[in-house]
Amino acid sequence: MTGSMAEKRSDAVCGDGLMGLLQKLDHSEILEVLSGGFCKNCEAVLEDRVRALMNKKFTEISLSNVKTESSSFSSPTKNGSETSSWGPIRTPESVSSVGRKEAVSSSSPVSVSSKPHLSDYSKVEILLNDGLGGNSSVIDTGLSEEEKEQIRLSQIGRKKDFVHIERIDGRTMNVIQGLELHTRVFNSEEQKKIVECVYNLQRMGQKGMLRERTYSEPKKWMRGKGRVTIQFGCCYNYAVDKNGNPPGIIREEEVDPLPPLFKQMIKRMVRWHILPPTCVPNSCIVNIYDEGDCIPPHIDHHDFLRPFCTVSFLTECNILFGSSLKILDAGEFSGPVSISLPKGSVLILNGNGADVAKHCVPAVPAKRISITFRKMDESRLPYKYSPDRELLNVRPLAHRPLINTPLQQQKNTVIRHESRISQQSSSSPHLDKDDFPPLGAWKSDSRKRGNKNGLRQ
Repeated sequence: MTGSMAEKRSDAVCGDGLMGLLQKLDHSEILEVLSGGFCKNCEAVLEDRVRALMNKKFTEISLSNVKTESSSFSSPTKNGSETSSWGPIRTPESVSSVGRKEAVSSSSPVSVSSKPHLSDYSKVEILLNDGLGGNSSVIDTGLSEEEKEQIRLSQIGRKKDFVHIERIDGRTMNVIQGLELHTRVFNSEEQKKIVECVYNLQRMGQKGMLRERTYSEPKKWMRGKGRVTIQFGCCYNYAVDKNGNPPGIIREEEVDPLPPLFKQMIKRMVRWHILPPTCVPNSCIVNIYDEGDCIPPHIDHHDFLRPFCTVSFLTECNILFGSSLKILDAGEFSGPVSISLPKGSVLILNGNGADVAKHCVPAVPAKRISITFRKMDESRLPYKYSPDRELLNVRPLAHRPLINTPLQQQKNTVIRHESRISQQSSSSPHLDKDDFPPLGAWKSDSRKRGNKNGLRQ
């Protein structure tokens, strides 16, 4: 009897397939199966699926919480507004009128007994106190800055598996290896503040309030030509100028330093594992496009290190990549790879994606702003350059999960138990590493010289 039961169970397990097998495991056993042995691509796919499921679950929880709170604490008044046991409930508009930082008074007779789970805020527009937040109405979540930042970090979309195979000099290679697209890095309120800053800088340039080589607004003599550029940190020469200076950084020229808001953007990108701490940008160029403006095919000059990045605002547009890009007409190009750049996203260019493939931006359909951040090669620094102390020693944020799984709760219990024992005996074991290491691992790659025949920008 026992033998026949074991055989039936074995047959059932063997015939169920992967999903059937997983359904027969408990939570901790599934985590053990997923604990290692996957390639980077498989890990990325699994991570995307888990995040999608988490966001779906978070949305359901948020909706249920909103319904529960509205039925438990609010009741209509004569004028149609809602009241609670501690007074009128403020709408986002009323919160705006008194400021986002105002919280419920500690002297209130009744307070909420339990704080919502961090996951409940996964769809809320959260602003941080890092200098990038806007001034419009956002409900005070009551979260700490650390909690807010962890939520924002979890909301970022990351795509790092771009592939396009070409044959270069007799070798087959992925010419866009090293490209990364990070979405939802800057939310709508932060984008608004950054765009306002750019327009203010443009007005300053038009009034002659910036250094001569900082601001450039050429006449639009043909379609695709004449976009406004604003340079900070160094003066970059796109082509041989009237003084005979070749393309590249002009070390004798001075431009204005990075604006404070741009430095906050840089610090966020490093903290949020978008840029490596080994390549913190110290220069940038702002491109202000009118409808029809473009950037022709080029490879960025090696006066700048890799990786570098570009941040997009106002209008989503496409960027083309390929070892050979064709110019079809004024502002019109064709290439084998087209990547859409959402508003508030950061595109990282590194490896073959920066040095083998050329890139270009065809004529944009509407007003657009991009900010490209780059670190200068030390041998090409301007003669009067001095490092910005604010950008020294910027470090990535340690990642902490928003959800405490049963397995993690068990680990935490063990850790607390070992901590109590360690206080009694100095010979007791202790943990040397975090259970959750920082996201990503940046490798130091030697710079490649790229296609010398390509245009450089």
